[in-house]
Amino acid sequence: MGRITALAAMATVTGACTAPSDVASQSAFSPEYLGVQTFLLDGDLVNFRVSMRGGRDSDDVTKYAECAAAQYALIRGYGFARHLRTTAEEEAGIWSADAVYTISPALPEGLKTIDAEVTVADCGQLGIPTV
Repeated sequence: MGRITALAAMATVTGACTAPSDVASQSAFSPEYLGVQTFLLDGDLVNFRVSMRGGRDSDDVTKYAECAAAQYALIRGYGFARHLRTTAEEEAGIWSADAVYTISPALPEGLKTIDAEVTVADCGQLGIPTV
């Protein structure tokens, strides 16, 4: 019985040792947001070009573009945006995205809609800057 207890204790200690490295790798994420360019294409159609250093993958730069779109909608007096397309790429450690959204005062049709006010608040909680 004593040997089984010792093995169980070792397994517990070993498991506890791996968790901090996971936490450390998550806390090591320290992106540098390099800016947003906004282009009004036609009426409610808007193009956002964003870039960042230190992104983990395309999801990080895509979220940055979404945050910019949400803030832009609020600045223009609209409450919603609908995602149309995003292309993202990484070169020499810098992630960039080219995203197109429509903005509107009412919830638009479509699957990829965002509530601008909620999204901007979420971006603030995540530390992602907006326009």
